[in-house]
Amino acid sequence: MRIARLQTAVGTRHAVWRDGGWHHVEDPFADVLSFTGDTTPAESAKLLAPVRPAAIVGIGHNDTDHPLPVQAWHKSLHTLANPGDPIRITRGIGTVNVEGELAAVIGKRAAHLTTDNARDHVLGYTVANDVTNADLGQADERLFQAKAGTNYTPLGPWIETDIKDPENVSITVTINGQPKAKSGSFNLPSSVADCLVYVTRWMTLEPGDIVMTGAPGTCADVQPGDRVDITLGGIGTLTNSVV
Repeated sequence: MRIARLQTAVGTRHAVWRDGGWHHVEDPFADVLSFTGDTTPAESAKLLAPVRPAAIVGIGHNDTDHPLPVQAWHKSLHTLANPGDPIRITRGIGTVNVEGELAAVIGKRAAHLTTDNARDHVLGYTVANDVTNADLGQADERLFQAKAGTNYTPLGPWIETDIKDPENVSITVTINGQPKAKSGSFNLPSSVADCLVYVTRWMTLEPGDIVMTGAPGTCADVQPGDRVDITLGGIGTLTNSVV
């Protein structure tokens, strides 16, 4: 099932994709969805980031180049961006990278999860672009300067709930129509469940919170004027421009 968050004439609404259109629902996190009867045609749908999380958690060291165990960090909610929003990169600070990542969307309160039940607390998965001021990471171990910026966390275009194997999702990063990185969650040393177990050992996650699971070699440097497409197999493509 595909769940989106839409901007409509009467405000923000969540909706489920059915029969070629978006059918509005009361609460995307409910055990049983309640449809309002309203719909938005596909051609007129303005897609927003599929959730407004209370927490965006990134997972560091989750790639083949790091000998250290995974470590989590917070990314400011002020960096959240919708599909299509411009990424306003910071000038004069060196290389700026986009990073294509699989993001888990929490579906119900999650605390002290285990590898056996972790995925039961996930509503679904979406595409995250963890924009990073790459050269500032060494000088800023808390990753504030490295990860802060206007629209530095595009998210979307929707949540896909029917990903049977989140450990086998392909990730392609394309800049101006040219593929720059191809990999997938299958190259992450720590699984989605492992990441959730680690995070929820220290903090409780609530419905709508986001855990970005790491960039398995899915980084590419960008410049103003670039168009960025990040495609995750079985989910979709998140597109943003760079200004």
